[in-house]
Amino acid sequence: MLSKEENILIHAEQLFAEKGFAATSTREICKAANVNISMIAYYFGSKDKLFERIFEYRMQGGITYAYQVLEMDHLKTIDKFLLIIDKYIERVRTLKSFYLILQREQINNNNPSTQKFIREFKKNYLKLFQEILNTGIRKGEFKQTPELAFLHSTVTGTILTSLNAITTYKEFLNGGEGFEEEYITQLKAYLKKILKYLLGHEKND
Repeated sequence: MLSKEENILIHAEQLFAEKGFAATSTREICKAANVNISMIAYYFGSKDKLFERIFEYRMQGGITYAYQVLEMDHLKTIDKFLLIIDKYIERVRTLKSFYLILQREQINNNNPSTQKFIREFKKNYLKLFQEILNTGIRKGEFKQTPELAFLHSTVTGTILTSLNAITTYKEFLNGGEGFEEEYITQLKAYLKKILKYLLGHEKND
């Protein structure tokens, strides 16, 4: 069951995705969440802080899961990497409102506090990628060390672009009822192939 704070966050997220930050009022958020308008100030302090809290709420969940995967000692490094990426694909797929807000915010660059928060979380993911690369090289699983920035861009860019355009691809390719599931399966397989190539992992197979 959602807490009152989470209930407000989720409804605010949906409205921000639909209308944008500036066009969404706190009164609209509270009406959608069925709470008193004073609850915004009580839980978050302001609409700006509520907006920032959405980013913290969503992005922290992803990074926490990723580091939990790194602790799974029974998995090979490449399998950890692929598991993290599969989870990221599912997050982008299911949290459409948040990732729409995230991409819009990066383009518009209107909120310095949010921009700083996004940059810090990107740095956390870069550290994560770097740790995976170092571990794979040290264990002899990876034979190549791709440029970190390009590796990160390849993964995140491919996922975001692929999922943003899924409706267009479905229409162009005359996809049927099961198109999306098959498309996601193919996307995961495609990224797996690219990563193994970039990391030199296929040389171990």
